[in-house]
Amino acid sequence: MKYSEITHFGVFSGSGIGAAGMQQAQPEIPGLRGRMVCLGGIDVDPAGAADFQRFTGVRCTVRDLFSRNQYIAFHGHQPPEGWAEALPADMRAAAGGRRPNILFLSAPCKGFSGLLSHARSLTAKYQALNELTLRGIWLCLEAWKDDPVEVILFENVPRIATRGRHFLDQIVQLLRHYGYVVRETAHDCGELGGLAQSRKRFLLIARHAEKVPAFIYEPPKRPLRAVGEILGRMHLPGDLRAGPMHRIPNLSWKTWVRLAFVQAGSDWRSLNRLAVQDGYLQDYLLVPEMHRGALGVHGMHDSVGVVAGRSYPLNGAFSVADPRFDPSAAWKDGQAYGVRRWEASTGAIAGQQGPGQGAYSVADPRHHGPAKHSNEFRIVRYDESARAVTGAHGTGQCVADPRTGWPESAHGSKLAVTAYEDHAKTVTGARFGSGGLCVADPRGSEGYSKYAVTGWDGASRTVISGSTTGQGAFAVADPRPGLARERGDNYLTAGHYGVAAWDKHVGAVSASACHDNGSWSVADPRALPAANDKLVCRITAEDGTWHRPFTTLELAALQSIYDPDDYAEAEERGEVFKMDGTSDSAHRERIGNAVPRKAAKAMAEEIGRAILLSRTGETFQLSAAPIWVRPIITALAVRGGEHDHG
Repeated sequence: MKYSEITHFGVFSGSGIGAAGMQQAQPEIPGLRGRMVCLGGIDVDPAGAADFQRFTGVRCTVRDLFSRNQYIAFHGHQPPEGWAEALPADMRAAAGGRRPNILFLSAPCKGFSGLLSHARSLTAKYQALNELTLRGIWLCLEAWKDDPVEVILFENVPRIATRGRHFLDQIVQLLRHYGYVVRETAHDCGELGGLAQSRKRFLLIARHAEKVPAFIYEPPKRPLRAVGEILGRMHLPGDLRAGPMHRIPNLSWKTWVRLAFVQAGSDWRSLNRLAVQDGYLQDYLLVPEMHRGALGVHGMHDSVGVVAGRSYPLNGAFSVADPRFDPSAAWKDGQAYGVRRWEASTGAIAGQQGPGQGAYSVADPRHHGPAKHSNEFRIVRYDESARAVTGAHGTGQCVADPRTGWPESAHGSKLAVTAYEDHAKTVTGARFGSGGLCVADPRGSEGYSKYAVTGWDGASRTVISGSTTGQGAFAVADPRPGLARERGDNYLTAGHYGVAAWDKHVGAVSASACHDNGSWSVADPRALPAANDKLVCRITAEDGTWHRPFTTLELAALQSIYDPDDYAEAEERGEVFKMDGTSDSAHRERIGNAVPRKAAKAMAEEIGRAILLSRTGETFQLSAAPIWVRPIITALAVRGGEHDHG
């Protein structure tokens, strides 16, 4: 097997993910194999350039490619002292003075993206950014006009075909002028690389007709993988054995709640199915897990239990699932707060990937792992029982049943009690429940009173054979305070139903510790967070999973930048995947802007195969794959006829 070197160079190269993928390509034809060599890259972002060298091992030149007018229009001021426009010679210098065989450009796409409003895309700032695409192509063509590059790839967002139509027309004409056959196409990077995301992109591919007469075939398409297939091989989010890029983002409380209510496989629009009244949900309540009535929650239309003198969430079911909620009218229809199913693929990883900006969260079924979270909650339906929780134990075993059986026409004086000094109402034939037929007797134990309480210094009444609390003054008002209890006192207990203060320690925990045989409860002062409080928590959604945002490292894995298997042993030694800098938002933007490594590898193998065929004099290879760029058709070889007619 002979080897032939195929060089490539990146313009607007970013973190060099696409270049690293091309380095891994191994194009091959019978008797000849290509060896991919990266000549470098050029980009304005120093952090991206540092990543480029980290991932490819080749230096990336930091250089602004704006013209002076474009710089002023974009930044709103003159460039700093010492700034100079990039020239074709600068492109050759960035490539180490060599000519690449493949030129890959991934120009800034913010001005063409659908995430930017049409009105803003027309401003001078974004028009200058869009013009950079044309300038980048021109610099490359001029840099190697005496020895043209064999194949040029220009990658961008699909909407460039409409918003940037006039730029594309100029680019196509410029390429034709320099002798290239051009085709505009679109592809799904997820299908080319066999990824767990669908990432549709625009691709303009130009083949120099004289240097590369062979067909360039499209890479084979592969089925999309499931998100869980990738993430299931990684540590649980928050486990820092995988490094700081695997930390869970601090989100506002309202964002966590919204994510929990988004149906897996859907986006924020699934929140529209929730019944809302007066700004509150009717059918759900967010509660800590409940045990034996403690922290219990009743449905909006259910009756509550008996209301005791000290009714708190921790000692019974004294909370209600209030369904009233008003979703924000400002939400757009761009899959904000979207949650991916564990077994499904995700969408394209964009430059900004917060939970409120798209479907960048996953319904994670893994609940019990090494990562701990200080806030665990569960969303339950109002007509279902809550789950068990650890911590405080309560009873909540009584239910106040409001069903009286009385018709709606019944008058409001049923079971009324008349004051002792007032006249009673008219006595009707009904025995009870039809008027104020009872009297509030203030005479206490002076007469024969049921449920009477005898004073501490008084004598009780005669004890008869049927003596109960309902038949006489058989109770006593004991004035002795509990603080006076001492060991040996008959009223001294073992702390039954005792509650420990939040900032105090408890006694020894026995094997049979329970709420009614010791001080095994705690007065917890913590309330639910405020709407905009930033925190990391886990809310168990209705489907039993944890709807959470992707970590930065998971986004890198979905872009095929990071492979969990490659780093498994290294992570055990404390060696983790890193990108330049410490900003998660900057990492996420560079990850989102990257061409997936495996997709770039697939493209490079097909382009490299066409270059190898051309070097050996072959112009045809049998393949069932569609053709990206056909050779010139002789019958149509008139001016302009070199455009792809396939």
